[in-house]
Amino acid sequence: MDIGTPNLGYERLRAQNFEKRGPGDLKEGFYLCRELAPNHPAVKAGKFSQGENKYPAEIRDPTRFRAVVNEYHTLMTYLSREIFRILALTLDLRADWFDEFCRDSATILRLLRYPPQETDESSLERGIGAHTDFGGLTILLQDDKGGLQVWDREASQWADVVPIPGALVVNLGNMMMRWTNDRYLSNLHRVINRSGEERYSAPFFFSGNPDFLVECIPSCKGETEAAKYPPITVQEWMLARYADTYGNSQQAEAMAELSRDTEDAIVVDRNV
Repeated sequence: MDIGTPNLGYERLRAQNFEKRGPGDLKEGFYLCRELAPNHPAVKAGKFSQGENKYPAEIRDPTRFRAVVNEYHTLMTYLSREIFRILALTLDLRADWFDEFCRDSATILRLLRYPPQETDESSLERGIGAHTDFGGLTILLQDDKGGLQVWDREASQWADVVPIPGALVVNLGNMMMRWTNDRYLSNLHRVINRSGEERYSAPFFFSGNPDFLVECIPSCKGETEAAKYPPITVQEWMLARYADTYGNSQQAEAMAELSRDTEDAIVVDRNV
């Protein structure tokens, strides 16, 4: 996947390497966005995660497949907006405070496959290495194989996220950490698939309107308190994070500085 083009279509095994060691993360995926025509203004302007989806020719029933994923995408977009309305109330804001951010949001649905891996506890093999999500929030649908772990800050250890039938897992991303001045922290997590079987999951990433400027929410700092992070647009933030994680050295060097302050804060928090 080339981060210079919309991050859509197939992602090969080990394309990502979150922990920057070994051959890369043991997963492959298929990325889908909100379907937009090539002549749509957002597509013509090169906005993040906007465009036509790229479907494999091998799909047995492409019409049905597209209908299912598009419906799921629509439902998760609606659910994300409702979650942001709840978040607004927890921050002493109007329920509609995030509505402009949510309008015409960049969204990605990933259909992921994790091959079985070594059961050795000492192995450094990861389905996906320890990381925090980039955007606003993530809604995860997972199968019954397990393997997802979150970092328990208080206990300073990894905790298993046991799959519950019919339940979705919701993560806040690094963007919310910047936006709330660290009042809400993004959650460090990873996948180690020791089930002996293939693991499947479908995370939905809601990143907000690419042109929206993310700057400290007024209710998240005192009158004399400074914002910890400078303002940044959703487009700038997401491109910087993708440049960093996919290891495109030329673009990563130019853009990774935009996100480094937040990453440093996450590492410090993990080690507290």
